[in-house]
Amino acid sequence: MSLPSVESLIEKLSRELTPYFSSSASQPVIVGIETGGAWIAEQLRRRIAPGAELGRLNISFYRDDFTRTGLHPTVKPSSLPTDIDDKTIILVDDVLHSGRTVRAAMNEIFDYGRPRKIVLAILIDRGEREIPVQPDVVGATTELDSSSHIKLEGPEPLRLVIKTRERHAE
Repeated sequence: MSLPSVESLIEKLSRELTPYFSSSASQPVIVGIETGGAWIAEQLRRRIAPGAELGRLNISFYRDDFTRTGLHPTVKPSSLPTDIDDKTIILVDDVLHSGRTVRAAMNEIFDYGRPRKIVLAILIDRGEREIPVQPDVVGATTELDSSSHIKLEGPEPLRLVIKTRERHAE
């Protein structure tokens, strides 16, 4: 299976997000979920609105699957503008699968304030939700078997790769 180029997907997201920046009175804040979403958010900002505020979320403490997956987070601070109340947030991530990462990101956003609206922009949507989260803007949609996942590698150059989990004999 081949995936579209990251460049073409970012271009598609840029076109679809441009209308949100049409009013100079109320510019959205672009917020990327680390790490892949933050890389994409930076690219979108450069293309659509270089003067827009940019934020980064490290959702490590907001995840609900530490005990299940044995995650040991590298804790880095998130960076959001000091006041997100009543602003539109363009929340960006690389791959949407279960919906749990987006849920964790929204929980963190609401700890910073109460935005007017959150617009979810995703590079690749691979379906199979565990939580009812749907993107507003999508670069591409694809299906993979359960032993595979899509990973955005970067930051220079950004590229998508499909990785297959190895199954170990017990």
